[in-house]
Amino acid sequence: MEKRAAPTPESIMQLGFGFMASKTLLSAIELGIFTLLATGPLDAKALTQKLKLNPRAACDFFDTLVALRMLNRQDGLYSNTPETDIFLDAAKPSYIGGLLEMANARLFGFWGSLTEALRTGQPQNEAKAGGDIFAALYSSPARLEGFLKAMTGISLGAAQAIAQKFPWKEYKTFVDIGAAQGGLPVQIALANKHLTGTGYDLPVVQPIFEKYIRSHQLENRIRFQAGDFFKDALPSADVIVMGHILHDWNLEDKKMLLAKAHKALPTGGALIVYESLIDDNRSESVNGLLMSLNMLIETTGGFDYTGADCTGWMREAGFRQTRVEHLAGPDSMVIGIK
Repeated sequence: MEKRAAPTPESIMQLGFGFMASKTLLSAIELGIFTLLATGPLDAKALTQKLKLNPRAACDFFDTLVALRMLNRQDGLYSNTPETDIFLDAAKPSYIGGLLEMANARLFGFWGSLTEALRTGQPQNEAKAGGDIFAALYSSPARLEGFLKAMTGISLGAAQAIAQKFPWKEYKTFVDIGAAQGGLPVQIALANKHLTGTGYDLPVVQPIFEKYIRSHQLENRIRFQAGDFFKDALPSADVIVMGHILHDWNLEDKKMLLAKAHKALPTGGALIVYESLIDDNRSESVNGLLMSLNMLIETTGGFDYTGADCTGWMREAGFRQTRVEHLAGPDSMVIGIK
């Protein structure tokens, strides 16, 4: 019989001190190191000077990023990896750092109060001081644009997959509920020339949305409609999309939004809900489960859910067919047909 290796604490310690690696990456994004290196490799001295760092730990910082596979180093010159060059250079449209900028500016500190959140069931963000996450984000144009860019970053992979995987040829119109900057409508429209779409969000989002749509020269096919999905009926279209929306709300609100979508769709119309779904066994989807804990930190009643949960709610709302399909990374979509 083969003798099993003795247990070691290595994986426990790696997870327990994981915040150190996380903060190293987040600080690198905050400092703009990946955007700087996108213009060409630099040695430690030049990198230190351009980033205005104290030399004491600069090399340790750069070399930690090398060890974390976030930078390359050859012959004393530091450069981006293929991944960080594509996704963490702020000058590229593929930049996803907006989401990580938000994590650095807000979530990193709030997650320090996870134990309190677990004991009280109360959010640990701006609401802790009597504020509201959305009121705080939407009150500052600069902060709002940063948040909406972050939503584009987190949704880009899923948006591209939806644009390719969903049978759009069977439909003519779509509306994205909670459209944010417009990342999803843009990807769908670029991949499906016959479609026209609508981005639905609060009025304050409109200038940011329309600026993003213009940058892709899609203003003739994608328009903005202002509204509040709690107060107003949803716009009608052949396909309604809700991305990273339902997890913000409690079960009653989730079911209400699904019922509104069902009412707004024509017979044969489709609802697409996409999230970082939790696996049905609730034991493998680390991202989905962590995102649900993040909803504890950020909201008063939000939580993430499984594909089986969502298909059940859709059936309850009246959808006659439902299915779950993987998209990209941790994201999957749940499709309901009226």
